[in-house]
Amino acid sequence: MSQLELIPTAAPAPDAVERPRPGSRADRMRKPLAKEALKHLAEQHGVCVRPLALRRTDTVTGVTEVVEVPCGATLAVKCKPCAERGRRLRIQQIREGWHLADEPAIRPDKPGEDALALVRVRAHLEFEREALQYQPMTPDERVTRLAEIDAAIAEVDEALGETSLRGHLTPKDRDERPRRKRSTRRRQDSPDLPRLPVDPRTVGRAYAGRAGKTHRPSMLVTLTLGSHGPVHSHLRRGPYIAPCECGQRHGPHDDVLGTPVDPTAYDYRRAALDAIHFARVLDRWWQNVRRAAGWNVQYAGAVELQRRLAPHAHFAIRGTLPRRLLKQIAAATYHQVWWPSFNEAVYPVDRPPVWDVDRQAYVDPKTREPLPTWGEALDALEEPDSRPAYVARLGRIDARGIEQGTRDAERSIRYVTKYVTKDLTDQARPRSDAQKAHFDRLHAELSVLPCSPTCANWLLYGVQPDGVKAGLTPGRCTGKVHQRATLGFTGRRVLVSRQWSGKTLADHRADNRAWVRAILAGGMADTEEHDQAADEADESTRYRFELARPEDPDVPPLEHRLLRAISARIRWRADLDTARQRTASADSATAAPLSPAA
Repeated sequence: MSQLELIPTAAPAPDAVERPRPGSRADRMRKPLAKEALKHLAEQHGVCVRPLALRRTDTVTGVTEVVEVPCGATLAVKCKPCAERGRRLRIQQIREGWHLADEPAIRPDKPGEDALALVRVRAHLEFEREALQYQPMTPDERVTRLAEIDAAIAEVDEALGETSLRGHLTPKDRDERPRRKRSTRRRQDSPDLPRLPVDPRTVGRAYAGRAGKTHRPSMLVTLTLGSHGPVHSHLRRGPYIAPCECGQRHGPHDDVLGTPVDPTAYDYRRAALDAIHFARVLDRWWQNVRRAAGWNVQYAGAVELQRRLAPHAHFAIRGTLPRRLLKQIAAATYHQVWWPSFNEAVYPVDRPPVWDVDRQAYVDPKTREPLPTWGEALDALEEPDSRPAYVARLGRIDARGIEQGTRDAERSIRYVTKYVTKDLTDQARPRSDAQKAHFDRLHAELSVLPCSPTCANWLLYGVQPDGVKAGLTPGRCTGKVHQRATLGFTGRRVLVSRQWSGKTLADHRADNRAWVRAILAGGMADTEEHDQAADEADESTRYRFELARPEDPDVPPLEHRLLRAISARIRWRADLDTARQRTASADSATAAPLSPAA
């Protein structure tokens, strides 16, 4: 063999080998699409790719024009710029409310005399309505008088809605049915919790440090469900990877991560029920936290899916609590589901009860006997020895302290909000056959479990749903619990307490707009907020909006609107950068000391 044969030859470039013939179909298919390039450019500059066209009519001048508003989607698969804009607002909201030193609560003003007069009239009408049943009169006269009083009450309630009062004085609908009451005694198999009077304060405790420095730490808490069976996990202990339950060491991208070690022993039913009732467990958790801590604990966080497809939540908590107390609260938190028993299915999915038109009820397909109604099934739970159909509990809790103004605080905020722009199952989407089988098995269990009192799956367990009607198909309930995009969890993905920052997302959005207007006006000071608010109030009553259809002749095509919006955004961004540099230069010149020559 010659020496030339030992020298390795350079491999040809992939483009030179795979490049198709110019002009061929393969060559044309490799070229990027014009619409995709337009969408990519719009996403790059933060322009909504699905803007809504609104027809705005000026009620003073009569001029009508088409304006565009962002779609406001919260998922990146629908509109990435709008979803990312919403995520940045959530980051701003969590950052502003995490380490507050002052109470964000706003005390309401005293009601005006006009509102109190209406409330007084409403009180008299309610008294007359209640006293009507004790007055001697015929049934027809009582019905006529009751209709007159209800009409007057509706008129007064409408007038109250136009006042400055916030909320409703009374419930909109009168439900005169007797309410079912459950005992509030704690379960004997759950540990007791300290119950303290809740102090209205929301700010955490401050600690004095060295050199007179004050520390006001907060916490990052992760709540998970209990184990439903051993699963393959990537257990990293620093540089060392610990073996899994199966005895092997899995990498961070192993195809079996999150799947059960023994699928036949994995409790899919309990996993599905825990996912369905996880939102209720979280509500009970925060009730227990405030009662055991003795102050109005504030939180902000989001719900995600673990690799094992179980929901868990990350929360930023203002202030600190003992870890021992948090673990005690987690062990004592539960939610009892007082539904009829659904341990075993009475009917198969392919042979469910059938609808009887004459009886207006579902009957047994063989005996033609009607199934118990929802009310009859709940009446059976009134027995003293009745037990809840299911008890959902929390599992493990992880908590660590976060100091204000550190890199860990900012990293934790982005960790909490990293998946809010994605669907619940996007970050846990199965890749391998084992993960797909685990996903399908859990979804199959969710498809036959009841999700609410009106769920059609109650027919499988021999009970007619609440508000029964014809056309119910067990196993194909349209509730969000049974969808593959939710895998049982249907609560709110982002959870923020009312007194977290004292502001809603609309308030934060308005603050950002006011800041941009101030910068473009030449500085952060001397802005005419009162006049601007008055102008906005005038615009809200001056213009009338209606949704414009894409096929309307005065609505340009979407591509033309996107091109104009991209150009406007580029120009606006350039003007904003120039104004910021001008403001920064003016501030530095004002703060710099004068030279001797000056």
